[in-house]
Amino acid sequence: MRLLLLMPLLWLVACGNSSHVPVLDRYNSGSAGVGASRGVHIVGRGDTLYSIAWRHGKDFRQLAAANNIKPPYTIYPGQQIRLDGAVARPPAQPSRPLATKPSTSRPAAAPPSAQPPASRPSVPASAGVIAWQWPANGSLLNRFVAGSVSAKGIVIAGSKGDPVRAAAAGVVVYRGSGLTGYGNLLIIKHDNRWLSAYAHNDTMLVAEGAKVSAGQRIASMGDSGTFRTQLHFEIRRDGNPVDPLTLLPKR
Repeated sequence: MRLLLLMPLLWLVACGNSSHVPVLDRYNSGSAGVGASRGVHIVGRGDTLYSIAWRHGKDFRQLAAANNIKPPYTIYPGQQIRLDGAVARPPAQPSRPLATKPSTSRPAAAPPSAQPPASRPSVPASAGVIAWQWPANGSLLNRFVAGSVSAKGIVIAGSKGDPVRAAAAGVVVYRGSGLTGYGNLLIIKHDNRWLSAYAHNDTMLVAEGAKVSAGQRIASMGDSGTFRTQLHFEIRRDGNPVDPLTLLPKR
């Protein structure tokens, strides 16, 4: 009888001394978006189609086509955005839209239904007609690493308040802090295939939907979402990260 009484007590003591703790991957859980599961992103306030595509490594044209979203790519809080190519259910129309892109952000060539090729060739340094320039003057801290989860761009050193400039002319298609690991982030669309991103800003000086010129000051360098003052800079073609050093002028 005593043995039977002691067994539950021993079990409780063993549980209390267990060193096993559930592991929470904060980076990946945050990058999935509000209510994201099984290939679906639930639109939250501040999201744009471009930021959702950036978050999940997709081409915004693919998402637009898969979800029957037409220019100017208006989306709504609570809307389900399919990430796997399946057609999503039509969203209930709220009283106010979340984000409406101006006509300047419409694709210049391919319509939203156009699908990019299944396999994309490597991008040479002379690709396209965009004249890229450095977004900041500081020294290079980290380089692009193909296939890396975190090194999808380059990191440039600097001091808080240093100017961050547009690497090429375009339209601001995202301004916010909703993407985990990027802090205060700006995304600029340069044409129907090329986008660039500027992360960890202190002050952002341009509004979403604004046209910017190459070299225009768009933000002040900061340390939002990171441990030191720096600029994390990315360039993507058709949703895929490209090594900025193959496109930026030598210095």
